[in-house]
Amino acid sequence: MKRLLVTLASVVLGIAVVVGIGLVASVSGAEPDAIVAKQVGTKSTPKGELPHYEVHLDVYPNSSAAVPPPSAGTPINAELLSGQPFYKPSTSIQVPANSVVTIHFTQYDSGGQIYNPYFAKVHGSMDGTMTWNGKQVSEIKSSEVGHTFTVHQFPESTQPYLFLSVPLPMNPANAKTDSNGYPVDPQKISVTFITGEAGTYVWNCEFPCGDMYQEFGGPMQQRGWMAGTFEVVA
Repeated sequence: MKRLLVTLASVVLGIAVVVGIGLVASVSGAEPDAIVAKQVGTKSTPKGELPHYEVHLDVYPNSSAAVPPPSAGTPINAELLSGQPFYKPSTSIQVPANSVVTIHFTQYDSGGQIYNPYFAKVHGSMDGTMTWNGKQVSEIKSSEVGHTFTVHQFPESTQPYLFLSVPLPMNPANAKTDSNGYPVDPQKISVTFITGEAGTYVWNCEFPCGDMYQEFGGPMQQRGWMAGTFEVVA
């Protein structure tokens, strides 16, 4: 009887562990509602006149009374993400295929030295540049990076090639801030690129703005915060 009870307890515990792991994976992998790019006209490109779409993203250093934290894609242990940076309004982004897309970023966070200076440069834009506070630049100082927005393919993907990486400059330490601690004059960046055929990609920040794992853990590996899905739809 004792052996039967031990066996039964082991089975129940095993089921609980499996269910728990599945629940954690499901929650941490949940996708927020997607931002859908809006058409704003057409644009002349090396590929001819193409429909032109826009997306707007904000990057915050932390949540506040004015800016709540992401509500989707959050793991059960949300304390790990308390006070961490995130993109808003979503990290799931949907853009049309065979079109020109401009992403406008408003960046409220600080920053510093990025480990790999490759990500201090613009990659994948239509003309190799981005617009930063009204000026066209192809790179920024590697010691003044706040975050990056880096779109890439899944490993060994057979989808159409897509790679886009945009460095988002940091706000200076002496920047004037509002009552929530956000700069009143944040960094504003825009990048324009051309999409190809339909495909589903991932994106993440390449600046070490998290914790654990050389500061690449926490929000940096969490959908809804500093990583997400980038979908090109037909």
